[in-house]
Amino acid sequence: MKICQQLIQLYVNESQAESLRLTSKTYQKACNWLSEKVVVSKNLNQRQLNNLYYKELRQRFGLKSQMAQSVMKTVIASYKSAQSNGHEWSLVHYKHPSYDVVWNRDYSLNERLFSVNTLAGRIKLPFESKGMQKYFNDDWKFGTAKLVYKFNKWFLHIPMTKGIPLLKEQDVTNIVGIDLGINFLATSYDSKGKTTFFNGRKVKHKRGQFKAVRKSLQQRQTTSARKRIRAIGQRENRYVRDVNHQVTKALVERYPKGTLFVVEDLTGIRQATEKVHVKNRYVSVSWAFYQFRQLLEYKAQLYGHKVMVVSPKYTSQTCPKCGHIAKRNRNKKTHTFTCVNCSYQSNDDRIGAMNLYRKGMAYISDTVMVKV
Repeated sequence: MKICQQLIQLYVNESQAESLRLTSKTYQKACNWLSEKVVVSKNLNQRQLNNLYYKELRQRFGLKSQMAQSVMKTVIASYKSAQSNGHEWSLVHYKHPSYDVVWNRDYSLNERLFSVNTLAGRIKLPFESKGMQKYFNDDWKFGTAKLVYKFNKWFLHIPMTKGIPLLKEQDVTNIVGIDLGINFLATSYDSKGKTTFFNGRKVKHKRGQFKAVRKSLQQRQTTSARKRIRAIGQRENRYVRDVNHQVTKALVERYPKGTLFVVEDLTGIRQATEKVHVKNRYVSVSWAFYQFRQLLEYKAQLYGHKVMVVSPKYTSQTCPKCGHIAKRNRNKKTHTFTCVNCSYQSNDDRIGAMNLYRKGMAYISDTVMVKV
């Protein structure tokens, strides 16, 4: 299953814009009202919330039936998301007007127009279709979208899904180990014995600049400085995501269909890098490794590949030639690997990629006999 999110601009006249503003603001107020009820009752059962608050939601805010149901779903989802992030039963406040619309109930697509349900009735809206044509066919299914107002424009933020056949182990024709790091964002080693390095020095320098500017602003302790810090943080997040997009796209396009990518499970990287020198700790613990993996997984599936996640244990300490494991094999300062048993030498990131490749080979060999 391929999943993506698309932000589609709507073209509205003044009357339609007023309907969207009124509906989204009312929806926001209804969500905040229900949120205050939920945080007190600590009840996230939709059937029970429906019995308690459905009628009052409709009477108090003038919501239509489906809108009232959507408000409850939005609030429930927000609290469940907050709980999964460790903020159990902290009041969720909706700061900006928005409106969650259910496909084929609150919004639909007909004759190149989106039909959107509002408090004043349904309105039909043209939209920007350039670059979006491939999504408007029977292969893609639309989900519950969010109507938002930003940059003085109206958008539908639509989740889309598309069924894609999964790559089976017996269909694997190539294996690629991918070691993730800082000096090299990704290092790959494939079935032909070829190593590819994706240099991260430029990225490391750029993020160092972000960090320096933030540190300077933090010392000012003014409202404008804090505002700029937030803006810089958002800019850095966009930059990191763009880099991850570029590298993962290059990887899936580089290798033939039927490739098995083997990557390390780096979800515990923050705990694993506590011994890193404080000067380098920010870069070491804050790179979006999990985001990289997510992007690689969905792109790999789209290109007919597969991603396998393995434990990072000993991948940087094991000699890929003789199998000897020792901490002394790796010199972190010089980023080199020298086996104390057989004297095999190489770049330490390349060694990591080679060992991940070997784990992929072992998995395929144990699962099914395949020629790679």
